[in-house]
Amino acid sequence: MDTNETPPPKPTQANETPPPKPTHTPVPRPAHSPPPSGPPPRNGLVISKRLLWVHGGAYPLENIVRVYTFVLRPRRAEAFARFLKRGGATLAVFLILMYFEDSTSSSWDSYSSDGGDAGFLGVALFLVAVLLIYFIGDMCSVVFAPPHDVLAIETNGRSTALVTGKRAYLNGLVHLIAEAIDKPDAELQVAVGTLAITNYGNYFFGDAVNMYGGSGNTGVAK
Repeated sequence: MDTNETPPPKPTQANETPPPKPTHTPVPRPAHSPPPSGPPPRNGLVISKRLLWVHGGAYPLENIVRVYTFVLRPRRAEAFARFLKRGGATLAVFLILMYFEDSTSSSWDSYSSDGGDAGFLGVALFLVAVLLIYFIGDMCSVVFAPPHDVLAIETNGRSTALVTGKRAYLNGLVHLIAEAIDKPDAELQVAVGTLAITNYGNYFFGDAVNMYGGSGNTGVAK
């Protein structure tokens, strides 16, 4: 064995510069999940991502202070009394105008006053008939309106969401919504009805509170 062999040269490190690091910095993730890309639900009642959607309106679950059911009843007696007041006032004004018309026409020439009286009387009767028909229709829309079983969702502001359906079905939704408020990952989607009411002043809204003497009393009586 030849001991004079020279060992192989050690590999030398090349003086190459390291590749440049990428300059792209990652975008930080948002603290909250982004909203869904699709449009908000327009039909029914949906709970998703701590939001309660009712026919397209969003209510944060942490802002809900009360969920309950009640019967929305029309104010029939008030509507009938309002019709009597309106109709009576209209007829009273008509009779007063007829009285002044007769008193002023008595001093005119009989030939000229006959045609004026007939025209004025026709216009006045037409206006009275139109007003009475409107008042009767407004009264009938309340007197013959059916009651509605309603689920009300009140927030800590002035907003209240109303949906309708079968009473037993709405009572079940009260429990489901109450449970969803305490569950961060709650998801719910159900079908509910929409109230077709134009004037809520014609209905008894919510509970009736009765106070009997004393001071500082609170009570709710349905």
